[in-house]
Amino acid sequence: MFAAVMILLVVSGSFVFHFMSPWRATPVASNWGSIDETMALTFIITGAGFLAVGLFLVYCLWRFRHKPGSKADYEPENARLELILTFITTLAVVILLAPGLLVWGQFVTPPENATQIEAVGVQWSWSFRLPGADYQLGTSDVRMIDATNSLGVNPSDPRSADDLIVTDGELHLPVNKAVKVLLRSVDVLHDFYIPQVRAKMDLVPGIVSYLWFTPTNIGEYEILCAAYCGNGHPQMRGKLIVDSDEDYEKWLHAQQTFEQTRKAQQKTIKVGVN
Repeated sequence: MFAAVMILLVVSGSFVFHFMSPWRATPVASNWGSIDETMALTFIITGAGFLAVGLFLVYCLWRFRHKPGSKADYEPENARLELILTFITTLAVVILLAPGLLVWGQFVTPPENATQIEAVGVQWSWSFRLPGADYQLGTSDVRMIDATNSLGVNPSDPRSADDLIVTDGELHLPVNKAVKVLLRSVDVLHDFYIPQVRAKMDLVPGIVSYLWFTPTNIGEYEILCAAYCGNGHPQMRGKLIVDSDEDYEKWLHAQQTFEQTRKAQQKTIKVGVN
């Protein structure tokens, strides 16, 4: 009976902690509310399974507890019970996974009108590249990184000249406009994560990954690295600022192009040499 009581306390305490816990997800600030709904469904299905198994154990420990003179029956197989359990398990797994697969299909399929930008991770900071007047990003390669080209933008690509370079870790985006974020790492594995956006993806050296989202609330949100990337990992933070269209245009026009930053850095190097 002691074991039955302890299991009952564990099951009850787990549900009390879940519903009374002060730790909750931040309010969603993007189009990915469906991710929250999928998570809620996961908690419902797994919670129901946990409750059923826990109470079943309590029942078995009480119902079949030791009694003087009693003897257990050995029944190695029960086709009917196995069929029922297989059906219930299969149904639970389908209900658990199907919505997530649908959301994942949406997550990896950005809309055609999404603005394409780039986020570059390096120990331990974030930099960004946005398209200029031509609305196109130039090509890039880590092998092109040098003292005047920290992001490895291809200077021979005519589309690169007007690309906007942001190296202070502060990314501005307009509200209610879809954006596709190309993700590149210069050195080690990083992970681009904005909790309120509910979007995260690894940055793998040598591979260009991506994610997309539509910011829905004007405000400031922290950009984190969610993959341990060295001693400075906790300090690898940036800031996403979602602006109104008017404020975004003001910020956009204040940024320097790749051509401007490259010339300025070349001039600085020449002055330093002289």
